[in-house]
Amino acid sequence: MHAAEASPPRRWYGVLYIQVLIAIVLGVLVGAIWPDVGTAMKPLGDAFIKLVKMVIAPLIFLTVVTGIAHMRDLGGVGRTFAKALTYFLTVSTLALVVGLVVANVVRPGDGLHIDFATLDTSAVADFAAKAHDTTLTGFLLNIIPGTLVGALAEGEILQVLFIAVLFGIAVVMAGERAAPLVGVLDAATAAVMRLIGMLMRAAPIGAFGGLAFTIGKFGLGSIANLIGLVATFYLTALLFVVVVLGLIARAAGFSLWRLLVYLKAELLLVLGTSSSESALPALIDKLERAGCEPRVVGLVVPTGYSFNLDGTNIYMTLAALFIAQACDVELSLADQLLLLGVAMLSSKGAAGVTGAGFITLAATLSVVPSVPVAGMALILGVDRFMSECRSLTNFIGNAVATIVVAKWEGGLDKAALGAALSPNGNNPEETVAPV
Repeated sequence: MHAAEASPPRRWYGVLYIQVLIAIVLGVLVGAIWPDVGTAMKPLGDAFIKLVKMVIAPLIFLTVVTGIAHMRDLGGVGRTFAKALTYFLTVSTLALVVGLVVANVVRPGDGLHIDFATLDTSAVADFAAKAHDTTLTGFLLNIIPGTLVGALAEGEILQVLFIAVLFGIAVVMAGERAAPLVGVLDAATAAVMRLIGMLMRAAPIGAFGGLAFTIGKFGLGSIANLIGLVATFYLTALLFVVVVLGLIARAAGFSLWRLLVYLKAELLLVLGTSSSESALPALIDKLERAGCEPRVVGLVVPTGYSFNLDGTNIYMTLAALFIAQACDVELSLADQLLLLGVAMLSSKGAAGVTGAGFITLAATLSVVPSVPVAGMALILGVDRFMSECRSLTNFIGNAVATIVVAKWEGGLDKAALGAALSPNGNNPEETVAPV
């Protein structure tokens, strides 16, 4: 029996997800009652996210390299990538279509009659400039790092994944001569996971700082005039998660609800920090403990963080049509199909960029002349309140994708998954293994 299993159960206030939940509530209260104090809490959230990002690159590198190093069939690497990308393309396109359909049915922008010529576009100028500089070709070329260690130093997820795959393949091809190195990498992986366990103790502080800043800076009242768009987006994302991802999970033989319960601490952390990257290390650890082979987790999760942005895709088509409706721009079916096609490409081109949701929207509108980019000024004020939902949906989508691809690849231990997701099974309360 493991030491963690033999130890006495923690008191309720010692469970991490409860601590994060309490921190979120306190953050909202501080931001609402003392806005200046809440705004001053921003460094707490920023510091925690920086701590987590500090270990993401080495974690992905070690997970992928060791996963491949323990494989005997190198063809499995390409096969896993192909299956993951097929899944990502299918489901992310479906997310775009869902946003498009809901926007046409609900029409949240109707009745505003905004003259976009009167809008102040200075606030969105930087986003439009970044979108103009971001192309699909540039994105693909950026996957190749300038130096072998440059990706690890800069923390670019796809660059780290790229060199990790190549290095892992090289280790396998080196055979027995690389066996000592594999042992060192395995030990380093264990040490990094222990480090993550230490860092996650600060998760409540990060969640508190993130929510206190958001509420203190923007205020709950700032969304009142656009509550229809925010509500429509949240309900659409919920519909996508429950119906689309729920059906995918059922087809794969597991319960989406049980998975959400299993990942409750990570979901609260994403909500508090408004960043799905804040929970990426913990997601990798939990999916491995739930029976997904490390090689699959190491390949699918980092790739999904750039190519499987379900929440961002829903946001893009919904927000674009909201702007068109608010500015009394009627889009034909051809215009909407063009919008859909451009969004499919631009969502990949701006992946991994800070403020990616807003930047990808700017990139899409800049190519579709029917919808004015200036109209983005309409939603800038509430974009921060939609980023939490985007991050949560993206996070859930990547968790489901990893389990599905693991099953397709024969890399899923169904007994371990059942035990992890069972309400009476081995479902850890902590985000990562205890320190």
